[in-house]
Amino acid sequence: MDVNILGVGTYLPGKPVTNADMEEFLFIREDWIDELIGTKTRHFAIDFSKKQVTFQLEDLCKEAASQALEQSGIEPGQIDLVVMSTATPDHLMPATVNLVADQLGLNGVPTYEIQAGCSGAIQGIEVAYRFLKSGAFSNALVIGGDVCNKYMDLNRDFKKLRSSELINYALFGDGAGAVVLSTQTDCDGIKIQNIINEFVGLDRKPGQVMNWFGFIPENVSDMGKREQRKKFQSAKEDYKAIEEHVPVMSKEVIDGQLQAEDWIKGEVDYFLPPQLSGNMTNKIVEGLEIDPLKAINCVAETGNNGNALPYIQLQALSQQMKSGERAVGAAIESSKWIQTGIALIKE
Repeated sequence: MDVNILGVGTYLPGKPVTNADMEEFLFIREDWIDELIGTKTRHFAIDFSKKQVTFQLEDLCKEAASQALEQSGIEPGQIDLVVMSTATPDHLMPATVNLVADQLGLNGVPTYEIQAGCSGAIQGIEVAYRFLKSGAFSNALVIGGDVCNKYMDLNRDFKKLRSSELINYALFGDGAGAVVLSTQTDCDGIKIQNIINEFVGLDRKPGQVMNWFGFIPENVSDMGKREQRKKFQSAKEDYKAIEEHVPVMSKEVIDGQLQAEDWIKGEVDYFLPPQLSGNMTNKIVEGLEIDPLKAINCVAETGNNGNALPYIQLQALSQQMKSGERAVGAAIESSKWIQTGIALIKE
């Protein structure tokens, strides 16, 4: 039983935030972002000038899902499974997937929410894919999104922040994406050939830790500022580990997909490489020895918006892919090292 992508939707909040804007609002030097990160713009679910949250995750996901449904030609009432992935849900409970389902008018269907970073998009697609392949369901809505920046403390003095903290504001953006998957045979979709989803973090330290929920608890109010920052820093990364391991893991995933499908790299028409930052993604493409014209990149314009990124790539792919063409993609999560990949063909 084949599973096809019938529709793709994405949503990015507000206007693009340029590096010049970052220097104005957060005092992060524009040239520093250009040279170190290579990301040009990103979108935020907050308004820096007003110091307020303007978008919830459920709002972004609802818009992306509505686009995917409209493009697919599938009515909301025909959806019989909803899967969502995010690292930054609006609440611990209720699950954001259920808030989105409510906004879409869905009821009486199973819903699942996956807690994950960048790999979550493909993990979510795999969960729906396996259910559809089993014959238990016919049409699935799969959603992914993140709003990392709404957990910022906008009252901080950004002039005093260390570069290790500032880099996160320049790297990450907010957004959401969605696809409609179906087992319908009389459709013009993109067929899922194979999915790789592997935890490879045994005995390896996390490359990223996110402590986004809440800022400083009341019971540590008497701690020294330095001690507070060390224990409750909202995000921290081992950049050297990420730079070392992500390119290697990307190659393993791409090569694994090519081997599984018995495809030759030169005969693949499109590649969806991991999206970390503008500079890092370019280095990964170079290391994979991929023709840059075949690589579908978006992170330099969208920022690293986690679970939304693969959907933004899939949307660009769906607008270009022709009958008979093939695509291979990878998404890597450095938090505790997960490598995922997807192989696609347009029939």
